[in-house]
Amino acid sequence: MLLKGTGQEAYSTITRAHAGPKYQQVFNVLHQDILSGKYKPGGKLPSEAALVKQFGTSRITVGRAVRDLRQQGLVERRAGSGTYVREAKSGASGFMFGLLIPELGETEIFEPICEGMAGAPEAGQHALLWGATNSSAGTKEERAWQLCEQYISRRVAGVFFAPLELTPSKDEVNHRIVRALEKARIPLVLLDRCILPYPHRSPHDLVGIDNRRAGYLATEHLLKLGRRRVFFFAQPNSAPTVEARVAGYREALHAYGIAPNAVASDAARILKTAHPDGFVCANDRTAGQLMQRLMALRVRVPKDVAIVGMDDVEYATLLPVPLTTIHQPCRAIGEAAMSVMLERVARPAMLTRDVLLDCRLVVRESCGTRVSGAAHPRTA
Repeated sequence: MLLKGTGQEAYSTITRAHAGPKYQQVFNVLHQDILSGKYKPGGKLPSEAALVKQFGTSRITVGRAVRDLRQQGLVERRAGSGTYVREAKSGASGFMFGLLIPELGETEIFEPICEGMAGAPEAGQHALLWGATNSSAGTKEERAWQLCEQYISRRVAGVFFAPLELTPSKDEVNHRIVRALEKARIPLVLLDRCILPYPHRSPHDLVGIDNRRAGYLATEHLLKLGRRRVFFFAQPNSAPTVEARVAGYREALHAYGIAPNAVASDAARILKTAHPDGFVCANDRTAGQLMQRLMALRVRVPKDVAIVGMDDVEYATLLPVPLTTIHQPCRAIGEAAMSVMLERVARPAMLTRDVLLDCRLVVRESCGTRVSGAAHPRTA
C-alpha cells in the first residue's frame, strides 16, 4: 500500500506529536517511536492493554491509532500473537521506501511528484514513508539528517531524495546524507536535482526534466520576441538544476550571436547598470518575487521588462501579470521515479541513469503575448 495524500497535509499531520484528537496523538507518538527506532523492524508493539495504560485512554482510541498504523504499512497484526513493526523489505507484501524531501510543502512541484509516485502503475503494495520530525526544532538541514537516520534505522528498501538548496551548508549536508545511505547500502533516487554541480553527476539515478533544454526554450522565447538584453535571475546557493538552466540560457544567447550576461540576483542594481529588457528566472517563485520587486520600482511588466519562469506552479496564473513559464510534468516525474527505484532495487548493478522528461513552454502575459480566453490550460 502506498501512502497517499497531499504533501503538506500529510507531512504536517505526522509531525505534530501532541496535537489533534486523542487517537491522533497516540498515532503520532507511536509513529515517531517506530521511525526513530525505539520499536525495531520485526519487533512487537506493547499490548493494547499496555498502550491504554500508557496513554490514559480507551481501547477504542488505541485500536483506532493502531489500525491507522496498519493502514500506512508500518505495522502488521499477527493473529494470536500481537502487533509487530513491519519489516522494510517484506517480500510478497512489497517494499517500504522513504521520502526525504526537505522542501516538501515549501516548493510546490514536490506534492504532485509524490502523488505521481502514489499513482504509479508499478506501485502495487509498496509503502512510502513520509517521515516524521519536529518541524519547530532545529534547522532544515538538521531535520533532513533526522529523516535520513530514521530511514536507515527502519532499513527501508530505498530513499527518494530531493537534495537541499538555498542554504550555505547545503552541499555538506547533501553529501553527508548520501554517504550515510551508501554506507547502509540503501538505494536512492534523486528527484529534480543532483548533489554535484552541473555538468558533473553523482553515481545515483536522477529523475527530472532536461533543465538545459528548459533554459534554452525560455531564453529563445524572449529572443524571438525581440528582447536582446536578457539576464538570468537566480538566488544564491541554488540547486545544480539552476546551473543547467543557466547553461541553456547561455547556449541560446550564443545561437543568436549575443554575449551572455552574469547571473543576476539584485534587480535594482541590474536595472540601474544594464537596463535589461528580459529575465529568465530560475523558477516561478523567483519570478514572482522579481515581478513584485520590479513593480515596486515602477518597472512595467511586460512593456519594460518581460519575464519567463520555470515549473508552472499553480500560482503562476495568479501573479499580478500571469507568468510565462516552463511546465514540469510533475506527476509523470513521480511515476518515472517509482519505476526507476523498483528497477534499481531489482538490479543493483545496473548503470546509473538520468531519466529526463520533456518540458514545454506555457505562454502567458508576462512576455507581452496574451492568451485568448481564460488562462492557459495546465496539467501536472
